[in-house]
Amino acid sequence: MSLTSQPLPSMTVQLDENATNVKDLLFVSQTVLQQAVDLLDNDLKEDEQLVVTSKFLPGSTIGKHLRHARDHFELLINCITSPPPYVLNYDVRSRNTPMETSRGAARSALLETIQRLQDVVPTSNWNAPITLNAVTPFPQTFQTTFARELWFGALHCVHHWSMVRVIAGEMNMKVGDDCFGFAPSTLVASGREHSLGKPMAKI
Repeated sequence: MSLTSQPLPSMTVQLDENATNVKDLLFVSQTVLQQAVDLLDNDLKEDEQLVVTSKFLPGSTIGKHLRHARDHFELLINCITSPPPYVLNYDVRSRNTPMETSRGAARSALLETIQRLQDVVPTSNWNAPITLNAVTPFPQTFQTTFARELWFGALHCVHHWSMVRVIAGEMNMKVGDDCFGFAPSTLVASGREHSLGKPMAKI
């Protein structure tokens, strides 16, 4: 008689929960990036609006914020698709790229990252250990996981979208998505109707 190894019920539940978590975080990451695509499609009318320097956030431009926020996802994707052990450093920057000055280039870059997330996240190990190197300004090394850094990427985007909203306001430009730049927890707590503001199903 041959014996077939079957996962224990508790293991099956954990695997199902991880799959749901991965799906949820993928949705959040793609949604915040899509918000930037919608900004480019619906609100920015000229490439020059990407390079207007903020009066209140010295050195900041909309183009720089879009590029910087996307970079974090790209660095994470590159990390998790490289051979282990996984080492990540967000302080690696790709400044002065075309997406900082061209709406078309920015749109293409953001859509490319959205697709890369779709390709990579579902097949990646949710709990894959990552060594994170950072300058705080002191050199620091932390232990983290792929899931935690994917969530950080989404929150990091929201943080920068809020600054994009400020710069847009300086140009008297209304951002079409009223929830652009608001954290999901804020949207949930305030009862705002948005794809990122649905009531909590857990906790």
